Amino acid sequence: MDGLVLPGGESTTIDKLLRIFGLFTPLKDAIAGGLAVYGSCAGMILLADRIVGGALDQQTLGGLDITVRRNAFGRQVDSFETDLEVTGISGPPVPAAFIRAPVVDEVGPQVQVLARTSSGPGAGRIVAVRSGALLATSFHPEITGDVRIHQLFVRIVSKEF
Repeated sequence: MDGLVLPGGESTTIDKLLRIFGLFTPLKDAIAGGLAVYGSCAGMILLADRIVGGALDQQTLGGLDITVRRNAFGRQVDSFETDLEVTGISGPPVPAAFIRAPVVDEVGPQVQVLARTSSGPGAGRIVAVRSGALLATSFHPEITGDVRIHQLFVRIVSKEF
């Protein structure tokens, strides 16, 4: 396996299922070993080293030296779309759909910030990061039909970015 996508969903449930089915430790070890992983929304939470607002027993796979805040944009009814300028992606701004999305509160020295919100709720918040073979976004690019975030991940897997 050259790369893995950790999708959106409910991060505490994904964490529990990874542990129930014996996938947590092998996946954590693969990430530590350099596996390329893209995490969107809940996937970003799973890749974070630190969580604000997580469940008491919630664990992460880690690998990204970030502090992520769960549900930072509010509840389901607070979902929104906006356009983002994303480092490494040319052309028009990337449309981004935020659904109970996390944000990155802090990044470590090896983490590159790829995008921040420029308007809407919480303008200026970090919503896309990369560190080595790990890529994470707060938003769901699959909802908008724009494939450039996924193409960026393929470039990371191929070691072209």
